[in-house]
Amino acid sequence: MTRRTLAVAILGAWVLSLGWLVKRQVFRPAGARLAEAALSVPPGPAYYRLELSGQQVGFASSTIDTTPTAIRVTDLLVLRYPAAGVLRRTAALSRAVLSRGLRLESLDAKFNGDPGRFSFGGLVSGDTLLTVTISSPMDSTTTRLPLAHPILLPTVMPLRLAFGGELKPGRSYASAVFDPMLLTERAVQVSVARDSTLIVADSAGYDSTAMAWVPARFDTVRAFLITQVDGGVTTQAWIDGQGRVVRAETPAGFTVERSAFELAFENFRHRDTTHLALASASPPPGSVVGTTAIAAGASPARPSLSILRVRLSGVTLAGFQLEGGGQHLRGDTLEVQLDTGARLQARYALPARDTALRGALAPEPLIQSDDPRVQAQARQIVGAERDPARAARLIAGWVSRQVARQAGVGVPGAVQVLGRRRGDCNEHTVLYVALARAAGIPARTAAGLLYAGGRFYYHAWAEVYLGDWVAVDPTFGQFPADAAHLRVSTGGLARQMELLRLTGSLKLEVL
Repeated sequence: MTRRTLAVAILGAWVLSLGWLVKRQVFRPAGARLAEAALSVPPGPAYYRLELSGQQVGFASSTIDTTPTAIRVTDLLVLRYPAAGVLRRTAALSRAVLSRGLRLESLDAKFNGDPGRFSFGGLVSGDTLLTVTISSPMDSTTTRLPLAHPILLPTVMPLRLAFGGELKPGRSYASAVFDPMLLTERAVQVSVARDSTLIVADSAGYDSTAMAWVPARFDTVRAFLITQVDGGVTTQAWIDGQGRVVRAETPAGFTVERSAFELAFENFRHRDTTHLALASASPPPGSVVGTTAIAAGASPARPSLSILRVRLSGVTLAGFQLEGGGQHLRGDTLEVQLDTGARLQARYALPARDTALRGALAPEPLIQSDDPRVQAQARQIVGAERDPARAARLIAGWVSRQVARQAGVGVPGAVQVLGRRRGDCNEHTVLYVALARAAGIPARTAAGLLYAGGRFYYHAWAEVYLGDWVAVDPTFGQFPADAAHLRVSTGGLARQMELLRLTGSLKLEVL
């Protein structure tokens, strides 16, 4: 379900990569045995309803085609998600070609929605090289990643469990996931909790009185509950003996349920979308609005907020990066303070040479701090300034003035943003971090919520290291960023998928 979950995140313009790639599996069966078992993978489609808080907000399908040498998996997702009085629209189509051993050979995906359009292409060469290209209508970024092991898409993991003979209640398996944006691995734990019999609607008839399709026949399906824990985020899915998802719950609070085509698609296509949009027009104070601050036309209050105290409830806080910098978590209460005084006095001169901060100075696929154009612009902005705090302030002001605020432009790469000079908070952030690193300032991306007008909106900003991490908002020209910025994650825009756990679940009470 990972790709579907990531597509949901695109509604808020947060996720920039297709998803996690499983690089190494402790539980892998012998390749020959798995390839032989995979010959029995049944072709055909499966259809799904996507619901949030009891309302259908999307439709999905997953179709498997088989050939003597390969398995092709085509996933389609259509979402119509109400937020701030507007119906946010996203469609995602992905096609993966797998070997008979369920190893990824190629992957192509297209996303089209309110935040913008982009495509993702991945090609594996000899199990030793993955070439990833992310493209939008105006630019593209290509990265080549050496591979030490074959890779496997997480959406194929249910197939691997089923046809590898691993669907045994009580069993747990460890994996390492690889993120092509961050070029890092992290541990994932997969467990088979139990099995049960689920009831699934497998055909439908049209009810002219209700003017909707209704179930006509049900089927019973033996399914296994699979739990995956990744960085404190837990996802659960019921899968059948053929490796197909029957029912799942995403970290964002979405429910995915297999159903007949008419129930999943036709009813969704004819629903009352105007009513849903109007119902979301006036979210109550303290709500998490499912869109970015720029898309909603929200901005930090003036004068800047110096302290924000909120009580958090509705979600498990494990896995969020709520502590550190100007943030302090005490029980269920989070306090965010504006950085002042000594915290803004750097303990080094430019360029930073601390080897422990090497990762915050190095280029990344979308943060091209080593590009000559980025380096030249950084020199022009900073000049002879050697104080990191003053240099960080200069860069924040320049990015805020030179990059127009515009929602949903496309894939945010620093070089492209430097040339295009417009974008959402992600574009401002990647350009700022690239310029800061080019100037010798350790910098990283941060993602979380912006408190504005009594509500919380998705937002991205930067943090620079001056002896401790200090928040900077280049979108709104704040150095330091005020206390309206509630950080959830750091270390790469792809980590923003963690924000999905907040949608429809997190409750914030401003104290």
